[in-house]
Amino acid sequence: MNRSSLAGPLTVLGAVAVLVVGALVGFRLLTASAEIEIVDACEDRNVAVGEPVTPALVPVDVFNASQRAGLANRVSINLQRRGFLPGQVGNSPMEVESDGVTIVTDTPEDPRVRLLAAQFGDVEFVPPAGSVSSENIVVIVGNDTNQDLVDDATTEVEADVPVSVCLPVAPEVEVESS
Repeated sequence: MNRSSLAGPLTVLGAVAVLVVGALVGFRLLTASAEIEIVDACEDRNVAVGEPVTPALVPVDVFNASQRAGLANRVSINLQRRGFLPGQVGNSPMEVESDGVTIVTDTPEDPRVRLLAAQFGDVEFVPPAGSVSSENIVVIVGNDTNQDLVDDATTEVEADVPVSVCLPVAPEVEVESS
């Protein structure tokens, strides 16, 4: 037998070996348990009575109920410039009769709601409807809403009731030292 006659069977044997090893490794990966680390999406922060509530403790969703494109986004950006935490921005998921600023809440006396309302001046409060579900404070802006906020609005409100806020957690980044 010469070398050329062994090349064909050796090639087939090599291919079968690769196939078997690949199948075994694939099966092992397929049946292995996944190691998943569950990380909290937010961290609870409690504010006691008498402590200040600042914009950094108030996540806000802003929805547009006007005919003006981009109004919710501009209002959200202005709130973020004041230190409020960003939430969802988009078109309003509910019908609002008000053309101005409406805050969706059952508790207008909540210090976070009072702080947010102070940024707009004239605000209407409505209870949540079935289509609005959020842990953030929901603001709906209408046709008569000015995208600019009140110039001299307060930057903190004293908590007259205990407040618990779930603040977003920044992902941990490993830094290699050199």
